[in-house]
Amino acid sequence: MPGPLSGTRVVDLTRALAGPYCTLLLGDMGADVIKIELPGTGDETRQWGPPFVAGESSYFMSVNRNKRSVTLDLKSSAGTEALRRLTRSADVLVENFRPGTMERLRLSYAQAAELNPSLIFCSVSGFGQSGPRSRQPAYDAILQGMGGIQFLSGEPDGGPTRMGVPIADITAGMFAAFAVASALYWRERDPQRRGQLIDASMLGGQVALLTYQAGRYFATGGAPGRIGNRHASIAPYEMFKTSDGYVNIAAANEPMWQRFCRALDLTDLLADPRFATNPERVEHRSELSAAIEKRLLGLSMAEVIERLEKAEVPVGAVYDLAQVFADPQSEHLGMALPTRHPKVPDLRTTGFPFRLSETGPEVRYPPPLLGEHTTEVLRELGYTDAEIAAFVVEAPPSPSGRGLG
Repeated sequence: MPGPLSGTRVVDLTRALAGPYCTLLLGDMGADVIKIELPGTGDETRQWGPPFVAGESSYFMSVNRNKRSVTLDLKSSAGTEALRRLTRSADVLVENFRPGTMERLRLSYAQAAELNPSLIFCSVSGFGQSGPRSRQPAYDAILQGMGGIQFLSGEPDGGPTRMGVPIADITAGMFAAFAVASALYWRERDPQRRGQLIDASMLGGQVALLTYQAGRYFATGGAPGRIGNRHASIAPYEMFKTSDGYVNIAAANEPMWQRFCRALDLTDLLADPRFATNPERVEHRSELSAAIEKRLLGLSMAEVIERLEKAEVPVGAVYDLAQVFADPQSEHLGMALPTRHPKVPDLRTTGFPFRLSETGPEVRYPPPLLGEHTTEVLRELGYTDAEIAAFVVEAPPSPSGRGLG
């Protein structure tokens, strides 16, 4: 069955990760995503590697399925006219150029809305479209630091640690996709079918993720520090070392705490007044963690997991990626998704993180080759074959690979 966004056309003027992750999510749910790329080089992530597979960047392929690639020279009048035609036909436009670039293309939100009053125009940027930092360039590492996530990550006696995935890019894309879906829903109920402008920032996404850590700051006025793999308000809730690996354990309430102690033969901890309640366990966390780890070092990871699963205490191994995709539950959920590709026959991409009973996501297009769908899309816009042949679809590569951004 077609996805819930089937019939929705998205003009994708994004590159790198935050914007492409937004359009990936929209494409997975059925939207027709038309990815506009610079002739010759395309999205800058096409050059990000190694690894490359059959000449294609694994980075690019990981976030660009369910899109059609069209190369347009947006410095030419023919290219900008084609973009304007696409904008008239679109439901959504997503861009992540630096603020000011769309104005130079004569396609600001106000100008795009004149062409198409129903257009939902989503701008994804590092710091937002206005304010003192709005024109400051940004990548994920910069925003992990400026959004507080990096300061909170790492061991108490070490320095701040960047997360192992580009969380600032990914969350900006997720929030942008949520905003686009919300705007589409509102437009369907609006008698005038009006579009609107969405301003999604990486900084905003990072701050939104702070949740209870921000709550602690607002409550106390003091900036929370790093606590490594521990939970700020619950104990034991952290990573422990066993004889042959690491496990995460979360004894989040009193019954779990009691079952945890009995399952691991730590009943002496139940009689210790320092650990009688969760607030006391948090206060004496160092002593508690040392006692638990001393016991777990005498057990294998498999033994700890077996005992705690039997006691219904949340526990899980710390996996590397090979173990993640080999886990039977990951296999059941289809999290390593075979994805057909004209050059990479055994390509896999990450599976869908949710299921819908009636209108589930699916892979309709593999990550596209550069300009693969240019002729196809231009025909859909009404261009004749002669007009398409006259297009300058191959231009000298941009020295920076960044196009107009």
